[in-house]
Amino acid sequence: MQEFLRAMKALSDETRLRIMYILLERECCVCEVMQALDISQTRASRNLGILYEAGFLKTRRDGPWIVYDMDWKTSNKSASSLINLFKELPVSEDLLVKDKERLKLAKRTGAACVTRNRGRQSE
Repeated sequence: MQEFLRAMKALSDETRLRIMYILLERECCVCEVMQALDISQTRASRNLGILYEAGFLKTRRDGPWIVYDMDWKTSNKSASSLINLFKELPVSEDLLVKDKERLKLAKRTGAACVTRNRGRQSE
């Protein structure tokens, strides 16, 4: 029951749903999520952490970056079922379409992207 509640709480936020949507396209580091959603580093990291803790995401190191991806083989059965449901949902929301377009331009830039966005809050 606790796994299910954690998974549902993780999906009860618009930013986290937007992150899930772009991660269906490809794996991303924090700076790519920032660019795609036009949000701060703090907001991106916090929400990625919540999704990770709920069992939706897995991570791997790619040079200096920690890369997040959907965890299709998660041990959290609730998260696994919700991921499969999520990928089948039709999406026509303008905001999600814009996120996907920005994702195409997002680059792994490291500390420079964090510095560039410091002090700017899109929250």
